[in-house]
Amino acid sequence: MKISEARVEYGRYLRLERGYSEHTARSYGSDLADLEAFAAARGVDDVRGLDLELYRDWLWAAAQRELAKSTLARRAATAKTFSAWLVRADAIDVDAAVRLRAPKPDRSLPRVLSGDSMTGVLDALAEAAAEGDPIALRDRAVVELLYASALRVSELVGIDVDDLDLDRRTVRVIGKGSKERVVPFGLPAHVALVDYSARARRGLVSRATASATPALFVGARGGRLGTRAVYELVARLLQEVPGSGPAGPHAFRHTAATHLLDGGADLRAVQEMLGHASLGTTQIYTHVTVERLRDSYRAAHPRA
Repeated sequence: MKISEARVEYGRYLRLERGYSEHTARSYGSDLADLEAFAAARGVDDVRGLDLELYRDWLWAAAQRELAKSTLARRAATAKTFSAWLVRADAIDVDAAVRLRAPKPDRSLPRVLSGDSMTGVLDALAEAAAEGDPIALRDRAVVELLYASALRVSELVGIDVDDLDLDRRTVRVIGKGSKERVVPFGLPAHVALVDYSARARRGLVSRATASATPALFVGARGGRLGTRAVYELVARLLQEVPGSGPAGPHAFRHTAATHLLDGGADLRAVQEMLGHASLGTTQIYTHVTVERLRDSYRAAHPRA
């Protein structure tokens, strides 16, 4: 089987059988396209020519280009899962990438807003929404729900009206691997969502030229709100907020998880809320809380 053919078939397998999102499947496809080009330069165009030495040389070449450790780790994971799939598909006899190793990615602590900073962001949104502008009402509801339920941005924009249960204050979302979960939200988010639904959404949807969308959050033209628009919104909000690190929607997810643990929430409950498959992924937030405690200690204790 040609590498090009295998790459296309593997992408189809990830989307249809594994239920990976288009974004994730595209990342794998990008890595494999790079591998295909590297192999072609070595005169290899068939999957049977993908041996351990070639995989290692491919990663080494990427390291020489000073790609991030996280990128190298992802490429190694892509190669390993691709090679294992080739074996299951009877395209090759031996899994050549099973012994492939890559540097462990650097695990930096996520950006977390203080309680006062988060309150300031939400108060500013509420003040802007008070005048009744549909976009301001929507933006307030978006950020309130992001923070209240610790959602991924892809989960947020995928919510339909029917996924929202205002009586129980819960929302159904589809997470990674097409896994469904139901997460709660509090009274401030409830108020913002009711306000947006009653005063803004219908007017925004009526601007659409196509049939009405089932999406809860819609853009200025009435279609489903996109992730890019949410990124731009959050980037604007965080411009004046103290702190360093990424200024995307994940900052609110990180903040919510950390505030939950700071408030005494059980780690496994937070894992369930975040939709993490592994408790180890959630444990990074315990490192955040410990680091915050250490900073407070250094600032306050006379013998720190």
